[in-house]
Amino acid sequence: MSAAPNPVVVIPARMHATRLPGKPLADIHGEPMIVHVWRRAVAAAVGPVVVACGEQIIADAVIKAGGNAVMTRADHPSGSDRVFEAVQAFDPDGNFNAIINVQGDLPAISPEAIRAAFEPLNNPDVDIATLIVEITDEAERHNPNVVKAVVALAEGQKIGRALYFSRAAVPTGDGPLYHHIGLYAYRRESLARFVSLPVGVLEARERLEQLRALENGMRIDAHLVDTVPLGVDTAADLERARHLLARLH
Repeated sequence: MSAAPNPVVVIPARMHATRLPGKPLADIHGEPMIVHVWRRAVAAAVGPVVVACGEQIIADAVIKAGGNAVMTRADHPSGSDRVFEAVQAFDPDGNFNAIINVQGDLPAISPEAIRAAFEPLNNPDVDIATLIVEITDEAERHNPNVVKAVVALAEGQKIGRALYFSRAAVPTGDGPLYHHIGLYAYRRESLARFVSLPVGVLEARERLEQLRALENGMRIDAHLVDTVPLGVDTAADLERARHLLARLH
């Protein structure tokens, strides 16, 4: 049986972004976006928080705000690889046996959502934990940019095993569809295994990294939450984040 999870929160960040270059340092009410994400992760109070930086300029901004930053290779193929390198550098002795991966473009993520993502790891059979939200907007059901998680949740159940992820509107038939939120918690040994695996057949087909884990027999459980956090991918998203955070403060 796995030891009780003792987590560290890692926020991967890099300057290159196709639609919004330099977004970790985008100004939101006088502070870089990455600092807002870091503050939210600290407020979750689940463990130490470290930002995994692809460039020194990001590390400088985090350190100036009082945070922990670790430099990583700039050429990682995914955020998961960047997170794993950062954990190995931050905690080479393996004191932390679980990692919560919070995306660096979620400046309004609630501390409660970060804690919820971690909760499924209390089941020792779970390798990876994540979040889902029930889809209520009909347009989202058929939007390929909204990733669906196939999770068999009974009435009143909040945590269930993820059987598949897709950009299609699945499963068919009557019942809810779930919007997958790309915030993950890993057992450390599970993340080490995950980043060592080759790209999966279904992963390449759907362009969804989490399918690599399922193809290789790893267990992902999802926690149902109430709202989708605002992700910042475009200039319009950035403006929405500024308005949202102005209301929250």
